[in-house]
Amino acid sequence: MEQAALVNAIGSGRVSHDPAELESYSSDVSFANRVRPASLVKPRTTDEVHRILKFANETKTPLVPVSSGAPHFRGDTVPSVGGALIVDMSGMKKILMVDRDRRVAMCEPGVTFGELIPAAQKAGLRLNMPLLPRASKSVIGSILEREPVVMPKYQWDISDPLACAEIIFGTGDEFRTGQAAGPGTVAEQRAVGGVQKAPYGPGTASLHRLIQGAQGTLGIVTWVSMRCEILPSLEEPFVVGSCDLDQLLELTHWLIRQRMVNECFILNNANLATIFANPAAADYRSLKAALPTWTLFYTVAGGEYFPEERVGSQIKDITEIAQRLGIEAVRTVGGISANEIMKTVQQPCANPYWKLRPRGASQDIFFMTIREKLEGQIAGMAAQADRSGYAAADVGVYIQPAVQGTSFHCEFNLFYDPGNAKERNRVRELTSSATKSLLAGGAFFSRPYGDDARMILNRDAASVEVLHTFKKIFDPNNVMNPGKVCF
Repeated sequence: MEQAALVNAIGSGRVSHDPAELESYSSDVSFANRVRPASLVKPRTTDEVHRILKFANETKTPLVPVSSGAPHFRGDTVPSVGGALIVDMSGMKKILMVDRDRRVAMCEPGVTFGELIPAAQKAGLRLNMPLLPRASKSVIGSILEREPVVMPKYQWDISDPLACAEIIFGTGDEFRTGQAAGPGTVAEQRAVGGVQKAPYGPGTASLHRLIQGAQGTLGIVTWVSMRCEILPSLEEPFVVGSCDLDQLLELTHWLIRQRMVNECFILNNANLATIFANPAAADYRSLKAALPTWTLFYTVAGGEYFPEERVGSQIKDITEIAQRLGIEAVRTVGGISANEIMKTVQQPCANPYWKLRPRGASQDIFFMTIREKLEGQIAGMAAQADRSGYAAADVGVYIQPAVQGTSFHCEFNLFYDPGNAKERNRVRELTSSATKSLLAGGAFFSRPYGDDARMILNRDAASVEVLHTFKKIFDPNNVMNPGKVCF
């Protein structure tokens, strides 16, 4: 009866009970337990999302929102309970707005980076995007997950580049955050020259912060507007290699503090080789051996007016800073050119996705930290890996300055063979032990997933109590992705 009611509410063309299709949503690359959903629905309009929420509340059917295509990595799109309905938003493909004058774009959840990047470039804009998102990654999914962006110069708040959003909460109520809240509809706001760019509001509330990191446990987002940047007319990329991470962190500090660079991040040799090596293992090993332990990549860019003068002046200033630190910015490192890196990181990742290339799977440990703690946390992770039997030299490390360089996203990538039970168990145990150790060492896990989410969030009972209060307000029937975060 419930399946018939769903078909009646949405239409037979939107609902699937195909066992093979449902099986593809029952697991991902993470260690989440395999749970097959009962049904799959693919809405195309906001009205259909409303009808899905109405059906779910009437029948108490758990909903699991999904916007990105496979592969998934964090367990948040795998049902935690039986009888769940997957709400696959990938069919909502509209790019609603790209406005160069106001540096803002708006799209639906099915739009991927590969689709929005060309539209933004055509308008003379660029996205502040994460490092090498997979081709199937939803732009909205990335923003809601607060994935770190590669241009910290333009990140004024940890929620950036999120501007406004339209959400259908678990109650079925439609809500718009920030400037989009009103007065009037979005169309009426645009008719008088308004755009949906400022995220704060309505009133003194900052509900955009509530939906980020919620893993679909409060509602379904049907569109998001995001801040963009003017597409540079001239870019000059550089790399700086060193075995001394502190040297690179010091240079990074000055580059961002003086707002001289756009893209700016640090990779260790394991990750840089993984991204640029051919699939052949021998090629990976030789490239990794040719690379310095750490590589800082950055770009210097000029806009529409006097780009050559701006870029030349900044290169001169950066050269002086680097010389004082005893390091040198160059155009090539280990046979990989800075220009090649720039072109690669300004687009989605080519298939196969880079984290799957070394061994077929990857488990990521990521957190926010400050410079004073970063090197100690990296050393602690290396010690944990060696004790577990996972070679520390094989751990990929990605360091991303965030929010004007005031903090850092630190990410460890543990590559393993998912078909090898011994490797899989070793990485699973290492993830758990390393997370506990990093927590004790001051790491801030702002985006916890899976079993670790419970361990991390339970350290702060007051915050958990507040989150449960919000859950009761926005999803009183607990239909939105039950079992995730602390719910």
